[in-house]
Amino acid sequence: MNIFELAFIAFGLSLDAFAVAIASGATMKKLHLPNALKMGLFFGGFQAVMPVLGWLAGLKMKSFISGVDHWIAFTLLLLVGGKMIYEAVHMKEEEDCGEGKTCPFDTGTLTVLAVATSIDALAVGLTFSLLSVSIAAPVLLIGAVTFLMSVAGVKIGSTGGHFFENKMEIFGGLVLILIGLKILLAHLGIF
Repeated sequence: MNIFELAFIAFGLSLDAFAVAIASGATMKKLHLPNALKMGLFFGGFQAVMPVLGWLAGLKMKSFISGVDHWIAFTLLLLVGGKMIYEAVHMKEEEDCGEGKTCPFDTGTLTVLAVATSIDALAVGLTFSLLSVSIAAPVLLIGAVTFLMSVAGVKIGSTGGHFFENKMEIFGGLVLILIGLKILLAHLGIF
């Protein structure tokens, strides 16, 4: 897997966190940098840890599934990308953060959001192990890209931006599906 494919995967994985960050930023009347950095660290950190967990699980199962690994990789990326597209189309408007309401920057809420937006990274980590991809570079890239996209998302949201959130998640889902298709076609000798 080359650096461009890894960059596209990192970008695709970061888009669900980006969408949540925009919605979270919209709960603020003005940008509060510590909140943006906290969200970036949580989302980037979880997006970096989850592929490692998936990769380790995949290493344990590799001998059992090596004959169909390309189909599994394709299916996982198809499901993750499809889930991202589905959720973007069916995204519900979040209420403003205020008194008596759950704020997305509270540590507990932020942890739940970070786990929820990084489950797809677990599946991608499993895919990396099936494709015998070293995990170090992808993890660093995924974590860094997600951190930057999350901080940027909070900034965009705080300045009034719900316009791009679901469109970016749809794009990210399509990117993951296309990468899965490329993996399958390459293994079948078609591409």
